[in-house]
Amino acid sequence: MKRSLWIGVVLALVVGFWMAGRSMAQEDEPVASLRFLVVRDYNGKPVKNASVVLHPVNKKGKQERGGLQLKTNAEGRTSFDGIPYGPLRVQVLVPGFQTFGEDYDISKPEMEITIKLKRPQEQYSVYVDHPEERKPEEKKDEQKPPEQKPQ
Repeated sequence: MKRSLWIGVVLALVVGFWMAGRSMAQEDEPVASLRFLVVRDYNGKPVKNASVVLHPVNKKGKQERGGLQLKTNAEGRTSFDGIPYGPLRVQVLVPGFQTFGEDYDISKPEMEITIKLKRPQEQYSVYVDHPEERKPEEKKDEQKPPEQKPQ
């Protein structure tokens, strides 16, 4: 019984020192204050209630788990303090606009990022209307002979 208690105490001390060292290391990492301005591309007017999503990115350029969502105010602005230096993926989502996404290198204590949202583009289909892809009821209509007008 004494041995398992001793092991538990030592393990708790090791974990405690590890966590304390980790939190001190994180405090030493530089952090930035980010300000965002979201405007319409075609006229420069602010976009309110835009969803600005911040995703951490690892050294290989892959998006990591987690993230932070901010909303713009009536002037199209939002901000956040305490973003660690390094790569950051920013996405902006607003109904009626194209989704915006870009990676930024956070390397200054204060940064302002202006995002210009575009209107949605027309969508084109690569599919061609083939008779064999039509629904059965559409095929029946196609097989009927055209009605003749009375003379």
